[in-house]
Amino acid sequence: MRACCSDLAMQTPLKAYRGRFAPSPTGPLHDGSLVAALASWLDARAHGGAWLVRIEDVDGPRCAPGTAEVILGQLAALGLQPDEPPVWQSRRGDLYQAALDRLIASGQAYGCACTRAEIAAAYERTIGPRPKHGELVYPGTCRQGTQGRSARAWRLRVQGRIDWQDRRLGAQSQDLGAEVGDFVLKRADGLWAYQLAVVVDDAAQGITDIVRGEDLADNTPRQIALQRALGLPKPRYLHTPLVLAADGHKLSKQNGAAALDLSDPVARLREAAQRLGLHPEPQSGITVADLLARLASRWAHAGGWPAA
Repeated sequence: MRACCSDLAMQTPLKAYRGRFAPSPTGPLHDGSLVAALASWLDARAHGGAWLVRIEDVDGPRCAPGTAEVILGQLAALGLQPDEPPVWQSRRGDLYQAALDRLIASGQAYGCACTRAEIAAAYERTIGPRPKHGELVYPGTCRQGTQGRSARAWRLRVQGRIDWQDRRLGAQSQDLGAEVGDFVLKRADGLWAYQLAVVVDDAAQGITDIVRGEDLADNTPRQIALQRALGLPKPRYLHTPLVLAADGHKLSKQNGAAALDLSDPVARLREAAQRLGLHPEPQSGITVADLLARLASRWAHAGGWPAA
């Protein structure tokens, strides 16, 4: 039986701390992703809560076979063991469909027949020159219907400004209508959009606190809009500093970041901890478990963000 999102809202109120690390299996973990993983683990431990791992493989064509298992092995080598069995987004399509059905029934989601080229052309006609960087704001072409054309994708109606508080970045705000526009929930290729999947999964798993890299902060207003539309709890947010490559750009799988060298897990954890402002003292012979315990104690003593 499909679970509807109103059921999820009743089943998963924000109570005891539950955090998660949610990697996409497009490549092994690297130095940047370890910082996010460690921060989320430490925050859960400092709050006496549970830490979960979710494999975000909803974009199947970009996910390499076997990479999820590699990531889970890397986490295990670093002592970062989830408190519950990992879940895979690719196995949760019924939950996402139930959420989309509810949004369609309430009039908050609609079908869109536009191609990328049509969206770009409409943007230039109604808003101005296409930006070289940043969002290509959807101009709302299909808001009142597809004019007899078949829907290729499904979008959420958005309006107004979303204000939210980040535990590290402070007060944040985004005008969704002006800066993003109605965003995609289900893509033209039939794949589920990241925004819908992550919101549904966070609610289904009872996630109370999201600790992740700062590059994902821009997604937060869209996710809050979806939480409101579906009547789901809003987690607390903490976005950690990015690890930069030598050229000053974010270290990522897309720009060829090297997989973690796990020949010395303690050294890797120390490096990640330093990037989080913890600065553990060197100590020969310390085990992974002992180092993690000390780091969790420091994180708790610092009130949840050591570098603040």
